[in-house]
Amino acid sequence: EVQLVESGGGLVQPGGSLRLSCAASGFTFSGYSMSWVRQAPGKGPEWVASIGSYSGWRRYADSVKGRFTISRDNAKNTLYLQMNSLKPEDSAVYYCAKDSSDKSTWGQGTQVTVSS
Repeated sequence: EVQLVESGGGLVQPGGSLRLSCAASGFTFSGYSMSWVRQAPGKGPEWVASIGSYSGWRRYADSVKGRFTISRDNAKNTLYLQMNSLKPEDSAVYYCAKDSSDKSTWGQGTQVTVSS
């Protein structure tokens, strides 16, 4: 059974930073590309970033390019999202996803709130 557990969310001021983590289990983590997806209240899911199975490629949404960095540690079965220069519009629940198009493969999410 695929299990993804996110952590690291919280309340941060505009311009601040947060690092999200996602602990994966129940599948061969190193065999899959992984993604982060976010969803703000009243809005649909928004893809944020993806990374190849051995970090050979990374892709970002235009809205976060240059501010967020996706990474992974296959030895620890863990996915990360470093978020810098946070803006109020980054406020959302952030989900770790094995398949960004299939919500059944997402974790339970972690709340990120950017506010002064």
